[in-house]
Amino acid sequence: MVLGSPVRQDWQALADKALNGQRLTMEEGLAVLSAPNDEILGLMQAAFTVRKHYYGLKVKLNMILNAKSGLCPEDCGYCSQSIVSTAPIEKYSLLDKETVLAGAREALARKAGTYCIVASGRGPTPRELDQVVEAVQEIRETMPLKICACLGLLKDGQAEKLAEAGVHRYNHNLNTSQANYSRITTTHTYDDRVDTVQKAKASGMSPCSGVIIGMGESDEDIVGMAYALRELDADSIPVNFLNAIPGTPLEQAGRTPALKALKVLALFRLVCPSKEIRVAGGRELNLRSLQPLALYAANSVFVGDYLTTEGQDVLADHAMIEDLGFEIEERAV
Repeated sequence: MVLGSPVRQDWQALADKALNGQRLTMEEGLAVLSAPNDEILGLMQAAFTVRKHYYGLKVKLNMILNAKSGLCPEDCGYCSQSIVSTAPIEKYSLLDKETVLAGAREALARKAGTYCIVASGRGPTPRELDQVVEAVQEIRETMPLKICACLGLLKDGQAEKLAEAGVHRYNHNLNTSQANYSRITTTHTYDDRVDTVQKAKASGMSPCSGVIIGMGESDEDIVGMAYALRELDADSIPVNFLNAIPGTPLEQAGRTPALKALKVLALFRLVCPSKEIRVAGGRELNLRSLQPLALYAANSVFVGDYLTTEGQDVLADHAMIEDLGFEIEERAV
């Protein structure tokens, strides 16, 4: 080694550590996020070693239905549906059952195994919860889909009602670190979000919780997010990259460089080795031409549009998976 040259990290050693059930140290996590760009293939190979151990070459597909848009009293700085947003989005109350069922049929057509029913707002009203329950029951009776609900903060008893209806998974993202949280949202707390994830888990639903990268967080914050989700034992972790929407408080935020986004995905795979890591919102904007490499760390992806932003063409996603030599995971409900 040349005197004074940087110490090279053994990425495969981190993969071995993850496979042995050991958590990366903060220093190791920070090393992943600051990996030299010319080592990205070695880092992704290490992440892929772990991903392949748990998931082989399978890719899980998920589809979102924006079942209620806008009309939200929360002030989340990233969201075009929040009360502080002036973004020109559609605003409507909870969709009727037939529209939700039509969305489920579209999810099947897109080869998605999980259908995500998402509603804006602080949390579901009793009437909205009943509407979702009725739709979920019919989907479960007639279609081979897993159902994920994302309805905001849950009150006591609501998680149990969703679980009894047949909801497999409940999503409620932590979004950012506890230290960074008050810079992003003030109308509810980080602990409120943790409480809802724990309610979902206690009810028997699979807990789904993830992050949004690109909201002013530090690398230490990002490693801390991965640790927090490991401690919460979230089964599914969507990793979003901010799509800064005009009219939102974070509209001036820059995109996450594609190579940094890959390092973030590798980190989450190494810290949460057995979990479903989903490359989620903002992947098209932030990863750009490097989107295929994301699937060497992530084993799951959204197909189609997101809530108020457009996604990549569904057939392009199918082709990307095929070109990598990966396979869309067959539905198993």
